[in-house]
Amino acid sequence: VQLQAFGGGLVQAGGSLRLSCASSQRTSNGAPMGWFRQAPEKEREFVAAIDTWTKRTHYADSVKGRFTVSRDNAKNTVYLQMNSLKPADTAVYFCATRDGRIVTSYINRAEAYDYWGQGTQVTVSS
Repeated sequence: VQLQAFGGGLVQAGGSLRLSCASSQRTSNGAPMGWFRQAPEKEREFVAAIDTWTKRTHYADSVKGRFTVSRDNAKNTVYLQMNSLKPADTAVYFCATRDGRIVTSYINRAEAYDYWGQGTQVTVSS
């Protein structure tokens, strides 16, 4: 599975961006699609995910109410709509998936994912 993330850019605080992650093939049945981010000199952190088995979405506390993850099955694409962006959201954003279903408690763990996109830079200016 190859993932390609795009849609990043430079935006002012309070602005919006929509990231897309296109998959080269239909993801494994019930596999989650996740978004993570990594800021300079920081660990990669979970942002959001959609569990295609339960249809539930999951968010980091820092983005709840501002970010929305969604999926277009026909296009094998997952989206991350980011509103009310803050300078603290500045990072490289990665999309990821795995083979097969995931235990819900692991959906926010980077090590649970098998395939990663190349990342797209999001910069929020103050």
